[in-house]
Amino acid sequence: MADPALHHQTQPIKEIAIDYTPEACIHCPVSNSITLTFDHRGGARWRSTTRFLYGTFSSLIQCAKGNTSGLNFNIYLSSLEGDKSQDEIDFEFLGKDKTIVQTNYYTTGTGNREQIHDLGFDCSDGFHEYTIKWNPDSIEWVIDGKVVRRAERKEGETFPEKPMFLYASVWDASYIDEARWTGPYIGCDAPYVCLYKDIQVPVVTAVECSSDS
Repeated sequence: MADPALHHQTQPIKEIAIDYTPEACIHCPVSNSITLTFDHRGGARWRSTTRFLYGTFSSLIQCAKGNTSGLNFNIYLSSLEGDKSQDEIDFEFLGKDKTIVQTNYYTTGTGNREQIHDLGFDCSDGFHEYTIKWNPDSIEWVIDGKVVRRAERKEGETFPEKPMFLYASVWDASYIDEARWTGPYIGCDAPYVCLYKDIQVPVVTAVECSSDS
């Protein structure tokens, strides 16, 4: 394993994989920017092409403008999307209220650690930096350089320890909890465009393993 002191050195993400609706995801490696669009085609999801075991992950993000009720925009780590035993660390923007963000983390498929944070701004008004600092014994969620949440490993409890991809997506989550989570989908301002730039991933903690295991 890499020296823990080196875990948090970062570099621009060089390559991504697009899990679905590739025509709704535009990646420009030269400018280190990614655009996700939600419209009549649905949304899209991108991820890093490698997993990482610990480190710092960050992006400048400007969420979509207009009435985004029902939609979920995000950036998160996951050992494998769709796996019911995944480890995961989340930033999620809930379309019904663009002045808040939800953080959460999962171990072996179990979450229920949600916290809501007031941003102090509208996440669609401009770019703000969202950072996840993942260590063997702690996780920090950081917004514009300020730690908004810290979770520490407790004795006898599980903690994220599987190598994880960096993911981001936009999707209609209005079916969850009878639309109480993200609000009902209205769609009056489609297409909805979420912008990511200056996306950073760890330099030395990449783990060689296939994307389907």
